[in-house]
Amino acid sequence: MASATGTKADDDVPPSSTAPKEEHVPAKESVLMSDVIQNAKRATEKEHNMTLWQGLRLYPKAIAWSVLISTCIAMEGYDVSLVNNFYAFPQFNQKYGVPLTDADGNVTSYQVPAAWQAGLSNGAVVGEIIGLVINGWVSERFGYRYTVISCLVLIISFTAIFFTAQSVVHLQVAEILCGIPWGVFQTLTITYASEVCPVALRGYLTTYINLCWGIGQMIGIGVIMGNLWPLCAPMDVAGPLIVGIYFAPESPWWLVRKGKLDEAKRSLLRLTSLDQETDFDADETVAMMVHTSALEQKVITKGASYLDCFKGVDRRRTEIVCMCWAIQNLSGNSFSNYSTYFLQQAGLNNDKAYAFAMGQYAINCVGVFGAWMLITLGIGRRTLYLYGLAALFTMLMILGFLGLAGDRNAASLATGSIMLVWALCYQLTVGTVCYSLVAELSTRRLQIKTVVLGRILYNIVAIICGVLTPYMLNPSAWDWGNYAGFFWAGSCFICFIYTFFRVPEPTGRTFAELDLLFEKNISARKFASTDVDVFAENVEQDVMKNYGDQIAISHMETKV
Repeated sequence: MASATGTKADDDVPPSSTAPKEEHVPAKESVLMSDVIQNAKRATEKEHNMTLWQGLRLYPKAIAWSVLISTCIAMEGYDVSLVNNFYAFPQFNQKYGVPLTDADGNVTSYQVPAAWQAGLSNGAVVGEIIGLVINGWVSERFGYRYTVISCLVLIISFTAIFFTAQSVVHLQVAEILCGIPWGVFQTLTITYASEVCPVALRGYLTTYINLCWGIGQMIGIGVIMGNLWPLCAPMDVAGPLIVGIYFAPESPWWLVRKGKLDEAKRSLLRLTSLDQETDFDADETVAMMVHTSALEQKVITKGASYLDCFKGVDRRRTEIVCMCWAIQNLSGNSFSNYSTYFLQQAGLNNDKAYAFAMGQYAINCVGVFGAWMLITLGIGRRTLYLYGLAALFTMLMILGFLGLAGDRNAASLATGSIMLVWALCYQLTVGTVCYSLVAELSTRRLQIKTVVLGRILYNIVAIICGVLTPYMLNPSAWDWGNYAGFFWAGSCFICFIYTFFRVPEPTGRTFAELDLLFEKNISARKFASTDVDVFAENVEQDVMKNYGDQIAISHMETKV
């Protein structure tokens, strides 16, 4: 259950987990506004004083459910690494490619045409964009659980097309269709993770999603190295996930937005564990969520459409979220993915090149754990982004200057090795922290749609970068080689400047505090040092009255 109001902290004191104390809320026909505010204040103070260890003790169930749902994203990482490497398999090329002949007309080999390779690689991205747009409406209407379960059922159905594909056209259709549920997973997993945990755990559970990407990619490369073809893997995983997610609690924030306060309270109790040493109160936490929703409707927006993401204060938040996603690609990520290419240029055989690729994906996973350590040390998201981009820029400049080296074999080996170090630095900072930033910087009411818009931009930029990079490196095209490092260094520097002036520090802030900081148009550089009191602000009275009435009815039913 994510936080929602007032002060600041990432780790400090105990949350708690006793049974909810209903005596905190007077059993009258309506709860006085002051009582609601006091409940919200108490919950906010507890979240601000919560340490990481206390959060782990109070929310182990929330962690488990979030980890389960986030695992869905591993299926996309698996497919991306698998499909892009199938072109090296003779069996695959023979079935789906065209024959290549020598001067005498004899067939020497088979190859999937470059146009179809690009189509297959980008087909899933097209499907993902469709899925992202659909998710913005469907998940907010029907809830997170049922949306994820429906997408898992679609994954099972669409994956079956791969087995019956008789031509490359059928593969293209399968890629596009599978991309639709993958697009849903890309954003829904982030939103769920941010809404079922407190402030102290938010950075860890949202960035765990990046680890799932790495795990999926490692499995895909492992399949390639083992000469296996288990396209059924998504089907094998989807079944157990459907069963598990069916029993998962719904996001309490989503339930509050829908006015289902009793269900939100039950969901909170399912996400927490009883601990007599703490004083967790589900009623107080629901009051905090209601107060945040009322605050957003009063000072930000009452709407929840895609158009509302570009109105007023939310325009700035949408811009930042979109750019945080885009920076992942604009900082040179597509260039670093060619580490094996440079190592092969240095004389490394294909088997060892794949082993290095496996190592790079392992680095992606290790980088997430490293990022968690940095977060635990109290280093903020904005700080990690800034210093990360500075380090990436420096390494890209070094890669560019290696193009001046006379010994091309040595230069290629150095380039491939530095790219692996670049990948580690990227995962320690930009690659991992992005997931936390995009989850925290959008409003609760528009979070799904804002993150969706950001991820759509990410996919569009990924397509552009994916097209440009091969041209930069291909000897038969632009043949920039190492000099491409200068291009990406320039792009990375622009990203650094943007981050310095536009990306704020959300660490330790409740959702309500972030709402108020944006509403007051506080500079990104002053977010961390600005004090705000969300309880001194006027809120939407109808929302608060609805909360009071529902609590009163609940208490009357309890008495009966």
